Amino acid sequence: MVLILKRNYFPDGTNGQLECEGKKICNTIELPWKNNERRVSCVSEGKYFLEKRYSKKFKWHIEVKNVANRSGILFHPANNALRELNGCIAPVTKLSGAGLGLMSRKAFIALKNLVFKALEKNEKVVLIIQS
Repeated sequence: MVLILKRNYFPDGTNGQLECEGKKICNTIELPWKNNERRVSCVSEGKYFLEKRYSKKFKWHIEVKNVANRSGILFHPANNALRELNGCIAPVTKLSGAGLGLMSRKAFIALKNLVFKALEKNEKVVLIIQS
């Protein structure tokens, strides 16, 4: 399965639209682009694999693997990139500003169900990030 994340960059955050086979899954919010610096920047554009991951904080969620010079990049719920993200990607139902969104948990559940279903069938899940 291939997911395409199309981004728009703003000084206060990065907004995106996540699609699979031409069909919109959700919007996304991230930190602004700051040269892929840890904890303050969205990740570089490119191709990544997604995997299941579990933590006490987020329970089951999605990890973005093999991000250059970064680790622990996740898809998890958040509605304000600057306040709630440290370089991760948050699915949101609706965008409400640069790096701001609404109903993140709802969008995250839909994305997680889609990705986990593919992974359980032993499909590779690829994320392509582009502008």
